[in-house]
Amino acid sequence: MILQKTSDLNYIPKRIISLVPSQTELLHYLGLEPETVGITKFCVHPHVWFRTKTRVGGTKAININSINELKPDLIIANKEENVKEQIELLTKDYSVWVTDVNDLDDALNMITEIGELTDKKSQANSLIEKINKGFEEIRQLKTQNSKPKTAYLIWRNPYMTIGGDTFINDMISRCGFENVFANRKRYPEINIEDLQIANCQLILLSSEPYPFKQKHIEELSGQLPNCKVVLVDGEMFSWYGSRLLLAPDYFKTLISRLF
Repeated sequence: MILQKTSDLNYIPKRIISLVPSQTELLHYLGLEPETVGITKFCVHPHVWFRTKTRVGGTKAININSINELKPDLIIANKEENVKEQIELLTKDYSVWVTDVNDLDDALNMITEIGELTDKKSQANSLIEKINKGFEEIRQLKTQNSKPKTAYLIWRNPYMTIGGDTFINDMISRCGFENVFANRKRYPEINIEDLQIANCQLILLSSEPYPFKQKHIEELSGQLPNCKVVLVDGEMFSWYGSRLLLAPDYFKTLISRLF
């Protein structure tokens, strides 16, 4: 079944499968080493889990047979990262918690809920306090300049960016940048002309899911000579678990480098 509230799970889970990389990292932070029995092939953090935990396919291609063999008593999924039909299939036999994270507040609520589900409330609350402290420092550090008109690219051929209803958009805003495609939804395709029309001043090339490199900076700089183009760590902008502890320091360094 799909759990509607944390109290629907009337036991402490002992066999957890995580289908979301950033939430897998959160389970590790909360100290759920023995309880976590399965992860996806994209759950690269922590590396020791990536090497030792059973992998149950990818976020979009779950291996149901592998899940059945592990006999989980809780599966943690995400509305955006996993496929609805696959999750619905799992709910016939297992308790499934589906998260929906679109901004920092959602992420903090998710951490609270995972803490409640796994009997790790105090650890989750401590983590939230540390994350809030880090992002308060970012709020105070925002550049005093007018917000640079920014595009964040996640894909090439075709170019794809992020709309205003995404977690990444919230991270960009908290850095003091203005997403020029905030009026669009989710992950729209764009082209060079779109970037020119938007008077883009800054382009952030994410390290994931497309692995942008230095050669792509040179390519875009040639087409948009008045625009600053930089590579950024995609995990810092898009992972919404315990990685949020590291994001503020990364953002502070990025802001100081740009301004």
